[in-house]
Amino acid sequence: MRILITGGAGFLGSHLTDAFIARGDEVFVLDTGAIAKVRHLLNDPRFHYVHDSIFNLELIDSLVAKCDLIYHLAAVVGVEHYVADPYETLNVNVNGTQNVLKAAYKYGKKVVFSSTSEVYGRNPKVPWREDDDRVLGATTIDRWCYSTSKAVGEHFCFAYHKLGMPVTVVRFFNVYGPRLDRVDVGRLFTIFMGQLLRGADLTVIGDGAQTRCFTYVTDAVAATVAAGLNPAADGHAINIGVDVETSVLEFAHLMLELYGPTTSKIKFVTQEAVYGNSYEDIPRRVPDNTKMRTLLGIEPKVSLREGTALAMDWFRREARA
Repeated sequence: MRILITGGAGFLGSHLTDAFIARGDEVFVLDTGAIAKVRHLLNDPRFHYVHDSIFNLELIDSLVAKCDLIYHLAAVVGVEHYVADPYETLNVNVNGTQNVLKAAYKYGKKVVFSSTSEVYGRNPKVPWREDDDRVLGATTIDRWCYSTSKAVGEHFCFAYHKLGMPVTVVRFFNVYGPRLDRVDVGRLFTIFMGQLLRGADLTVIGDGAQTRCFTYVTDAVAATVAAGLNPAADGHAINIGVDVETSVLEFAHLMLELYGPTTSKIKFVTQEAVYGNSYEDIPRRVPDNTKMRTLLGIEPKVSLREGTALAMDWFRREARA
């Protein structure tokens, strides 16, 4: 098969690329970012890196036309980005997504759309099923533009599905692992990892009681591959994640334990001190992953302790390189 992965040079995209290359498929990666996370594939004749944008309509048309399956991962992600620049978040995640979907519809190609647990907002009912309500804050709070942009992308996906295009939406829950982000920014793991490498205190927002369900990248990728290859997934939104809750404070303690001797300790900070007044945290974020297990046939295999140790080892090696 020929696979197109927009945003394929990012964290999840690079691991997804690895998985399809390992299957023997030919992969085209379209990305505006650096090649660091896919550098190891540059000499593989089945790998093609296209450094360009999903706003290049002629290029999107030509790539979609020659590929069998489209994974649309290109997006603005990360709290620091969508709080700082909501316009870019909305533009890329809504208008860029439309560009990809229009081309896929033109050529009758299946799309797997990368969405997020953020679409559920702050719905207090957990675990979240795919058909549960979305509960969001005011539009004056920049924090909600990312959730909104991904939900709009989902609406376009399902609208095209009603027109006959095969499409599957996957909603990721706190995926982590090697190549995640650069340290000190992005997700909880990389923020804590950067602080540990510098010997700084681990900053826990509030009392750290808020929970997350951490999903190791190989488990997330296995489900994502299955979502594209299994026709039974067409027309569905599917939560991708483990359903084991871990508090932020528990995760901080785990990283301190696995890191070994360090002068770092836990430091409690206010939300405003980190993100200003344009961010609202979500107290619990838990998927109902029944569809992932039954429809896709994927059971998460990597425990939080095992996955965190693997990811920490990778980031330590990178820091020494």
